[in-house]
Amino acid sequence: MVCTRTILPLEARDLSFEVDGTRLIKNISFTLEAGPKTAILGANGAGKSLLLRLCHGLIQPTGGSVVWHGAGGDPTLRQAMVFQRPVMLRRSAADNVAYALKLRGVAGQERRQRVEEALKRTRLNRHANRPARVLSFGEQQRLALARAWALRPDILFLDEPTASLDPSVTRTIEELILALHDAGTKIVMTTHDLGQVRRVADEVLFLHRGRLLEQTSVEDLFERPSSDAARAFVAGDLFW
Repeated sequence: MVCTRTILPLEARDLSFEVDGTRLIKNISFTLEAGPKTAILGANGAGKSLLLRLCHGLIQPTGGSVVWHGAGGDPTLRQAMVFQRPVMLRRSAADNVAYALKLRGVAGQERRQRVEEALKRTRLNRHANRPARVLSFGEQQRLALARAWALRPDILFLDEPTASLDPSVTRTIEELILALHDAGTKIVMTTHDLGQVRRVADEVLFLHRGRLLEQTSVEDLFERPSSDAARAFVAGDLFW
């Protein structure tokens, strides 16, 4: 029987973050439900990556809170994150995946099976015994997704996962993201790429200068943006 318990929904309540008196995230509130693929969209410096880290718990807010409303157990054990520059251990590709599972308490035959499945899903099985740090950047990003796949998280946070990748590798990464979604993982990713939003996302959180201006469907963002900043961003215009 498949377990349907989940840590979601995630609720951000009046979330703020400041450094040296400067507020970088400004009283943001929203709820993320299981299901829709969510893109956090905005220009560079809008606060996208910072918001992602606050949701994941890597940093603590200076105001407000992040609340998990589901009943899926310890939220820290039911989520994962893939960074723009993937972190690779000085181990083989297979051992990078296995170590993540070891930290979650997955042992023995199940761990070996999950490693094999994750590498196969990401088409890295032929690189299983190669040092992870000699893989290409695109292969390392796929390996980071393999680690996430093996963990089977309720929610996966992705920080600009295709930044600096060529179109063919970007397509491969996006296909893996969609496959993770189809396997039951909630996707939340930052991007400034409007084309990627159209291809991957169902809903959008649009940020501008640390403020959440819109939480809307992809269709409404492109056809009926409600804020001047979002309207300018979709049109490719500068907005200050």
